[in-house]
Amino acid sequence: MEEQLSAVEAGPRYPGPFEVGAYARKIQAEMRKRAKVQLIGEVTGVGRSKVQAYFELRDGDGAVPCAIWLNDLEKCGIGDQLRDGVEVVASGGLDYYPGGGQASPKFSFRATHIRLAGEGDLIARLEALRKQLRSEGLFELQKQLHRPRLPKAIGVVTAETGAARRDLLAGLQRRGWGGSVIWSFAPVQDRHAAPAIGRAVQDLAARPEVEAIVVTRGGGSLADLWAFCDETLCRTVAMLRVPVVSAVGHERDRTLIDDVAAVACSTPTHAAEAAVPLDCLAARGSLERCAVALRRAGEGAIGTRSRHLSALARGPARALQRERTALNQKIREIRAAAERGLTDRVASQTRKGTVVLERARKRAIGADMDKRRAALRRAEVALRAHEPERTLERGYALVEGEGEEPLTSAEAAAAAGEVKLRFADGRVRASIKAAGDGDGKRER
Repeated sequence: MEEQLSAVEAGPRYPGPFEVGAYARKIQAEMRKRAKVQLIGEVTGVGRSKVQAYFELRDGDGAVPCAIWLNDLEKCGIGDQLRDGVEVVASGGLDYYPGGGQASPKFSFRATHIRLAGEGDLIARLEALRKQLRSEGLFELQKQLHRPRLPKAIGVVTAETGAARRDLLAGLQRRGWGGSVIWSFAPVQDRHAAPAIGRAVQDLAARPEVEAIVVTRGGGSLADLWAFCDETLCRTVAMLRVPVVSAVGHERDRTLIDDVAAVACSTPTHAAEAAVPLDCLAARGSLERCAVALRRAGEGAIGTRSRHLSALARGPARALQRERTALNQKIREIRAAAERGLTDRVASQTRKGTVVLERARKRAIGADMDKRRAALRRAEVALRAHEPERTLERGYALVEGEGEEPLTSAEAAAAAGEVKLRFADGRVRASIKAAGDGDGKRER
């Protein structure tokens, strides 16, 4: 038991013990032997003492404490540009401050030179990450989502103050959209921006009424927009059920969130058009024009149809009148034909009757004529027997006055004085004288 206690009291069998100061200096020497490198990251926690500036370099996977002597910092020429949120490239190596009886030891990356991260550095990292996400198919997920032409509610992730918010609202107002905007404000430029934006889009996507999400901020350098190239944020956006419209920076800026979003826009105004594809003002104007045209067409159709119906309504009367006119014409024709037929029949019957009567008359006359001729001959014989001419032919003469009236007495002849004596072969004048007068004169 005593042997075990003495072993415990003696501790592990390591070299030493060494003095702390000597060991600290040994650590410092070992650290300074390490190879010099360049680190790139975002500056946070910047502070200054009388002789040096200290800060941390961070990215999504870790952080390293850094320090630089002020005279070295002045040689770098960045001056006050070394501040929180700036992306820098720090050149140097590991260092260890041993501390002392009144000072605490400290590990740091002793920078000998610092420069602002150039576009080339960030672009190289961005292209590598873009290639990785594209190979995983994350660029296509959002683009396959359905985007409503007229969403009732859209979510917006942006800074609470800034031109991007005003431009987006102005764009929505110009389109005449009357839906709801659900705001989710988040920082858009620092090391806390990417996680905050990721939480904001997730919260908006969890709301059932949100049909589209707009992520927007104004322009800037690639370093200013680096939060929108964060891998975790881009993976989060790619997996959302709600289409995301990205409007980060200006036309020349292209962040990684633009690649994974459903639509990438150059400006917040363009984002308003993409989030609400239907131009409500133009649609209302078109609808009003169509309504006016439809109303005019309806009125014209009603007028045309009413006139057509009126014409159709008058059609039966006109047809009846035409039929009546035709019937009257037929009646007149029938009447005329009947009259002509009757006339023809009467004429025919008359002709037939005339012929028959003529034939009958001729037959009757023929039989009667013989009797009449015989009677006439008898009368003629009797007449001729009493005719004066016959008497004259026998040598008698007829005494006539001036008017060729027969004088039947001598007294009348004497009174007349001048008479005509009619013989069978002519007349002669004679003067009546008393007995014993001379001979009378003969007149032919």
